[in-house]
Amino acid sequence: MRRNSSSVAFGKKNKGNHAFGCGNKRNNQNKKMKALSTEKAPAAIGPYSQAIEANGMVFASGQLPIDPATGTFPEGGIKEQTRQSLLNAQAILQSAGLDLKDVVKTTVLLSDIANFGPMNEVYSEFFSQPYPARSAFAVRDLPKGALVEIECIAAR
Repeated sequence: MRRNSSSVAFGKKNKGNHAFGCGNKRNNQNKKMKALSTEKAPAAIGPYSQAIEANGMVFASGQLPIDPATGTFPEGGIKEQTRQSLLNAQAILQSAGLDLKDVVKTTVLLSDIANFGPMNEVYSEFFSQPYPARSAFAVRDLPKGALVEIECIAAR
């Protein structure tokens, strides 16, 4: 019985790495990734970076509405939480010498799609034309019971 190349690739082990090179140390070195962090935004609470810079792009992790000074959500509701999430994203970008004007794409996660309108009101205070591309989703739950989480991608 003859094996096709895909069955050989999936069946072959490459020193603990996937057959297609995922996790290959040599590939990661070529990306020239740089982790970014600032105390002006909440610290990463897991195995991720606040942001990664690679090839002139900055990929900021999703920002919960945690006030870095207090470690808590701001008083109020969706508007206050949206503002804090965007301030956190802005602080991370500023640590890389960028600002929200450099954002090309955002993703907004909402715990309830009914909060889209009030979130959008605050969001519009932080961005101007040309607006970044954006996706917005309602999700079942967000960490720590947040109402919103916002991630962004910026370009130099």
